[in-house]
This record gives sequence, C-alpha cells and structure tokens, in this order.
Amino acid sequence: MKSPSAGQDEAAARSAERTPTHRWALAALSLSMLLSSLGTSIANVGLPTLAQAFSASFQEVQWVVLAYLLAITTVIVSVGRLGDIIGRRRLLLAGISLFTAASVLCGVAPTLGLLIAARAAQGLGAAIMMALTMAFVGETVPKAKTGSAMGLLGTMSAIGTALGPSLGGALISGLGWRSIFLVNAPLGIATLLLAYRYLPVDRHEPKADRPGFDHVGTLLLALTLAAYALAMTMGRGTLLLAAAFGVGLFVLAEARAASPLVPLAMFREPALSASLAMSTLVSTVMMTTLVVGPFYLSRTLGLEEALVGLVMSVGPLAAALTSAPAGRITDRFGAQRMTIVGLIGIAAGSFVLSMLSAAVGILGYLAPIVVITVGYAVFQTANNTAVMTDIRPDQRGVTSGMLNLSRNLGLVTGTSVMGAVFALAGMRVTFAVAAILIVVATAIAVGSRALGGGDSSGVSGWPRT
Repeated sequence: MKSPSAGQDEAAARSAERTPTHRWALAALSLSMLLSSLGTSIANVGLPTLAQAFSASFQEVQWVVLAYLLAITTVIVSVGRLGDIIGRRRLLLAGISLFTAASVLCGVAPTLGLLIAARAAQGLGAAIMMALTMAFVGETVPKAKTGSAMGLLGTMSAIGTALGPSLGGALISGLGWRSIFLVNAPLGIATLLLAYRYLPVDRHEPKADRPGFDHVGTLLLALTLAAYALAMTMGRGTLLLAAAFGVGLFVLAEARAASPLVPLAMFREPALSASLAMSTLVSTVMMTTLVVGPFYLSRTLGLEEALVGLVMSVGPLAAALTSAPAGRITDRFGAQRMTIVGLIGIAAGSFVLSMLSAAVGILGYLAPIVVITVGYAVFQTANNTAVMTDIRPDQRGVTSGMLNLSRNLGLVTGTSVMGAVFALAGMRVTFAVAAILIVVATAIAVGSRALGGGDSSGVSGWPRT
C-alpha cells in the first residue's frame, strides 16, 4: 500500500508531465550537476600555476584538489539525509549559494591556506548539489522518463569533467588562475535563480512528524570517511585502521539510533547493495584510466602535454554523447539489463588495454578507452535509474547520497591503489586487474538480477512501511 506522500509525489510527477515547468527544473538540476563536476576537474590544470603563484610545493597545492574531494566524500550522505528531513529545495538553494560564494572566495584568496579553506567550503556546497540533484528527479519528471533524466544528468557531469581541463587552461593563459574559480559565479547565480523559480516547493510537515537527525552517526561517518580518504591519498596504515574501527562504531551507533542516518535495513535489499558495490568497482576502474592515461601517453607514446590533454578529453566527450541516448534506451529495455550491457563494455575495453602494445599508437589506445567510457555512461545511467526509480520520497536524499558516496570511494581508491599497481607493475597488469574488478561487478549484477526475479526498472524500495 502506498503512503500518502508517495501518492502526492506521483501526482506531482504526472502534473509535471503536462507542463513545461519540469523542463526548466531539469535545466536547474543539469546546471547544478555541471557546476559540481566542473569544480572537480577545472582546478587540476591550475596546480602548476598555483605552485608558482604561492611559492609552494606540489604536495602543498595538491590540497586545493584534495580539500574539495574530502569535503564531498565526508558529508554527501549526511546532506542527502538532511534534505529528506528539512526539505530538499531549501537545502539545495543553500548549497548552490554556498558553492557560488565559496567560488568567489577562492578567486580572491590572498594565501594558499585561505584558498584551501574556501575549496573545502566549495566542496560542501558541491556535496549538497550532487546528493540532491538526483533526489529531485523523482519530483520533477514522470517515472517512465527517469532513465532519460538520469542520462541528461550524466551528460552534464561528463561535460563538466571534459570541459574542466580545456576551459581551465584557456582561462589561466588569458585571465590568470583566479578566473578558474570566478567563472563559477555567474553560472552559480543562474542556477540559483532557476532552482528558486522552478523546483517544487518543499511540503511542510509538523515538526513532531519529522524524523530526527542522527548527529552521532553523522560525526562518526564523516570521521571514518575522512580517515579512509586520507589513508588512500597519504598512504598511512594507521589511518586505514582508524577507518576500519570507525566503520564498526558507525554500525553500532546506527543499530541503536532512533532515526539513523543510514538505516541498516537498506543493506538487506540485495539490489541496492549490489548497485552500491558495482558503483564503487566501476568508479575505481574509471579513475584508473584518468590516472594511468597521462603517464602512458606522455612516457610510452612520447606525446606533448597539449596533445595529452586533447587525447584525455576524448573519453569524457564520448560519455557526454552517450549518456542521454543511454537514458532513453534504459527506459525502453530496463535498467538491470542495460547495467549488464554497460559492464560488458567496460570489461571488454579493459581487457584490450591489458594487452596493449605501444606499436598501435594513439588510435590503438583511444579505441578501447572509448569503449570503456561508453560502457560507463550506459552503466551509470542504468544503475542510477535502477536505484532511484522506486525509492520512497522521504528516502531519496540519503539514497542519492549513498550512490554518490560509492562513486567517490571508488575514485579515491582508484587514484591510490590502482596508481600504486601501475607504478609497481605497469600498464598491462593494471588493466588486467581492472578487467577482473569489472568481471566481479558483472557477477554481482547477474546475481542481483537472479535474486530480483526479473528485470524490473527499479530497486524494490527500503524499508517498506
């Protein structure tokens, strides 16, 4: 039996289908996704310039990137849950405002320390935008169009990732390093105005009916994730042990909490647990291509930096062109089926890279990379659709946060662990390991489909009331 809130949510979606309002709402969500992904990729290209501007070492300026990623990783689940409680529109507007203001602070920062602090604040805003953008899809588009909407958001994320290095390089050469942060200001204001005007207003519930916010669980999860991310980026074994200890404390706290941040019952849903595991494995492999690629292109193929950047942009461009069609195909053929199709593509491309010879040149490298990134676009769209389609309205924020967290954990792991494999064993072994990881993910997908008893378009929901 559906809850009244679920009935109101479906009615709002049907109403949105009959008006153009949902298109403008999707435009706001798309810009939100674009900005948060652009914030991740645009700063990387500026690190050498920042090192020179602040007379700092690479290890010091690297925190301009790490502060942003750490902020997102540590709070993304918490802000998703907070949106479920206090209202997603209200919190998303605050997140966009924070991101925009922090971008300006980054652009005017007089010292490296203040720049890093402003980047952490910008990452907090980006975490809110990432977590709530997907959660809003169920309120702004009909259920039958969920895949198409997820595909559009995937396209914007890929465009932001692909655009970052080229736009950042052009801005730095023409206007200086501060412009790579200040460019977010007009885009952020436009996103804020669209979101304020067109996103559905939060339903007001009596305070007595609202679930409480799990402060203890939030603190434990943030500290645990920070320890893990720092352990992966700094190579500290003690931090990894602290992260493992934190996981145990977090599970105990959630089991006892009256209104847990992450209800443990969600992990008893096989399809959801499988989707989160697959997302982590796939993101690990995708980050491997971004970490290993520049070294292979420059050292093995002997390409200059400008050409390396151009070649590296082909993958995100392929994902951007694929994501929207992948959404429509997912709506037609089913999310679980297309998840497996995407995984097969990633596995095939990784297997080819594991046998790659330098004699095949740039085109020989690009062909499997395109196969991998197209497969990733299909997988990401289908997997997100499968998870978000049938989730209860009051659980969309935390579920979206968990999806984004699984992706970020994969990115952090891919950077450190797979980077270490490449340094020790080289290109072929690295992508052989990557292929094995995707084979494991495919086995999880097939097993999840068997347990689910078919190819439904979404996770069955948790916990049902």
